[in-house]
Amino acid sequence: MSKEPTELRSHRWFGVNDLRSFGHRSRIKQLGYSEEDFVGKPIIGIINTYNDISPCHGHFPQRVEEIKRGVFQSGGFPLELPAIGLSENFQKPTTMLYRNLLAMETEELLRSYPIDGAVLMGGCDKTTPGLLMGAISMDIPSVYFPSGPMMSGCWKGQTLGSGSDVWKYWDELRAGNISECEWKGMEGGIARTPGHCMTMGTASTMTAIAEVLGFSLPGASSIPAVMADQSRLAAASGRLAVDAVWNNRAPSTIMSAEAVHNASVVALAMGGSTNAIVHLVALGRRAGLDTTNDLFDALASRVPLLANIRPAGDYLMQDFYDAGGILGLLNRLQDLLHLDAPIITGGVLGDEVEPAEVHEDNIIRGVDNPVSSVPALRVLRGNMCPDGAVIKPASMDPKKLRHVGTALVFDSYREYKAQIDDPGLEVDEDTVLILRGSGPVGAPGMPEWGMMPLPKKLVERGVRDMVRISDARMSGTSYGTCILHVAPESAVGGPFAAVRTGDLIELDVTAGTINAKVDEAEWADRLARIAPADLGHERGYLGLYRRHVNQADQGCDFDFLAGVGNPEPEIL
Repeated sequence: MSKEPTELRSHRWFGVNDLRSFGHRSRIKQLGYSEEDFVGKPIIGIINTYNDISPCHGHFPQRVEEIKRGVFQSGGFPLELPAIGLSENFQKPTTMLYRNLLAMETEELLRSYPIDGAVLMGGCDKTTPGLLMGAISMDIPSVYFPSGPMMSGCWKGQTLGSGSDVWKYWDELRAGNISECEWKGMEGGIARTPGHCMTMGTASTMTAIAEVLGFSLPGASSIPAVMADQSRLAAASGRLAVDAVWNNRAPSTIMSAEAVHNASVVALAMGGSTNAIVHLVALGRRAGLDTTNDLFDALASRVPLLANIRPAGDYLMQDFYDAGGILGLLNRLQDLLHLDAPIITGGVLGDEVEPAEVHEDNIIRGVDNPVSSVPALRVLRGNMCPDGAVIKPASMDPKKLRHVGTALVFDSYREYKAQIDDPGLEVDEDTVLILRGSGPVGAPGMPEWGMMPLPKKLVERGVRDMVRISDARMSGTSYGTCILHVAPESAVGGPFAAVRTGDLIELDVTAGTINAKVDEAEWADRLARIAPADLGHERGYLGLYRRHVNQADQGCDFDFLAGVGNPEPEIL
């Protein structure tokens, strides 16, 4: 133990013999506690993102009690501090709009209250990066506790994966290949327990990233939500938070360029969500690192896709856990990792990775037998997206790795939805569908509109993939030839706004390029005529967001939130 009780942050609230401390002690005694409960002990803030409309976190009331048990076991004092829940399924227009709000709330809860360390309870897509961003900026010892994936879905004996099978069978319904009754049956069988998506969506990707960055107990991110292992993990996370306080293991001691490199490797090897790039860039920048989307592109050709999980593979997270989980995967990636990167336990990543085993080689592949011959994620550049765009090659039609087609442009998602199923729409399977006005500023919040539904008349003919380009995002459970995160977006005057219906669009995923084939003089004239969209003068959080959000290649964080945060509060 390297810290004395008088060095705790909470000592300034409770351990000093003055008027202010009298008030603090008397008011916590008002809650029924005695000085033996809280004076001289690490106070652990449990940042809980549970609410009644977050199915991913439906088991958190039990888990928070188990975390408290662990804190008490190690001589700490737990205080639950609820934070905004970001329920991916229900919150509109997108939880991405509120990720930065959760980050701000987390940082300020930890700063303004007498908190020495934290357990961060998240899992649903944006809760993981939001909680970590706030904790990194506050820089007090913080353990991330993931909600865990739900158990596999089932319908008539057939395994269903959340998200991925929704998109698959929606097209079959539209094509008339399944009935409304069958579709309704799937609705009741696809999500049967608490926990986040059990496909390799944003949630599973980001909880794995949190672990590999060093914020979670080893193996934590793979455990399904309803298993007894998760209850034990909760108590162990509480014990670890107390230990991390006494030993000064703050985020600044584990967040490094090497840790971000490790997290990028894992996102690629898992076939992770395209959203991982945006979030990891934001996390790195909160730690003062010069993190860019170039890191992913530099690693894309070197990191094999080893996790055979939908949508890029065949299995689900429950299978992945039984096959060896994240530690088994890391064991097979050792040559690509910085194994000496510190983690929250006080050890290094290699301590946990080297003894790990894989129990099923078809679920966690070896480097000589990858799931795909193409990278899981890539960053593309071209005249429409000089600051980059993102694609998921392992989850697209390989015939479209190189493609030339005619653009069909939509300036808003509302326009797209109104027109895409028009039988008279001039479109064929080679057409390149373009959606703009859907980025961080334009939408606002960069919603998951990027996996644009295909024209119904083409779906009925058997078409299941087309090239689609947008300044939006897509769900990590999605698939297809979707080019996303175009930066800079059209609403801020990016060159994406210069594309017109009828332009030839050339995609070459292997070369990492996407371009509008327009005469240079004509293109320059169009660029000169672009003006940022007139977005008005919104009030409140929406106004703050649009005025200060960065572009996708910079992590969509607020321009005033990079780095470690504000000074400690005055206690007079």
